[in-house]
Amino acid sequence: MNSWNNTMVPDFILMGLTDSEELRLVLFHLFLLIYLVTVLGNAGMILIIRLDLQLHTPMYFFLSHLSFLDLSYSSVVTPKTLENLIASTKHISFGGCLAQMYFFVFLGATECLLLSAMAYDRYVAICKPLQYPVIMSPSLCCFLVTISYMIGFSNSLVNVLFINTLHFCDTNVLHHFFCDTSPILALSCTDTRDVETMIFIVAGSTLVASLTTISVSYASILSTILNINSTSGKRKAFSTCASHLLGVTIFYGTIIFTYLKPRSSYSLGKDQVASVFYTIVIPMLNPLIYSLRNKEVKRAVIRVMQKIESTRHVR
Repeated sequence: MNSWNNTMVPDFILMGLTDSEELRLVLFHLFLLIYLVTVLGNAGMILIIRLDLQLHTPMYFFLSHLSFLDLSYSSVVTPKTLENLIASTKHISFGGCLAQMYFFVFLGATECLLLSAMAYDRYVAICKPLQYPVIMSPSLCCFLVTISYMIGFSNSLVNVLFINTLHFCDTNVLHHFFCDTSPILALSCTDTRDVETMIFIVAGSTLVASLTTISVSYASILSTILNINSTSGKRKAFSTCASHLLGVTIFYGTIIFTYLKPRSSYSLGKDQVASVFYTIVIPMLNPLIYSLRNKEVKRAVIRVMQKIESTRHVR
């Protein structure tokens, strides 16, 4: 094939997850089911929080944005993956690839920071309950969400701008099921060490800052819980942050495994499995984690359903 630079690449070929036609069909139906549950779960969570006035609190304000990010995050990757699983051609344009990467990094980085904001919210709720309404004011909540989106936007812009400087030679075959940073770096025929270092610093700084906030928050929460005398008090305090802690552990576990390592240790098989988990599975799990373990959400669902039913009877 002729050599080209990044401005001349017409498209990439996404090789996907498997060459087996039977397995692709199985994965198509599985991923389609997961995506439908993801859309219904996250859209339902946003709707319930919006309709039920008792959920108009800082924690559920953050949770509604988390559901929006998960819904958007999954929609950036899953529909194209589903198309490629059943399509004979698996092309994605160079611009489409950059756009997918941009929104993927933007939403992922924003979710990292939003999870740290939620950890701070749980810290204030448990460690400073009397000051909670004052500290977690609507203005602070809006600021934390806005700054999360702004930093996520900046991280993604830096990532795409550096990737756009690369040159690609000999092949346009991308050994992945979506346009992610590592496989694109592996595809470039130019020296990517400087680009890789800058992306690692930017992404690593965001991840470290977010993890530090979460770690400090939960260290203080744990200390406060251990000082509670009654067992029921400890159980109640822990239950208020258990769902968030589980979501954080799952999300950051796969992110760290996939990204915070040198390119030399990149493994296509292992990274694809991890990528499937955090791009397709985790967005489905989050609404389940936060709703199934949360009595307030269950009661809110019942109230909203009763309200809808009563409205129908009035009509």
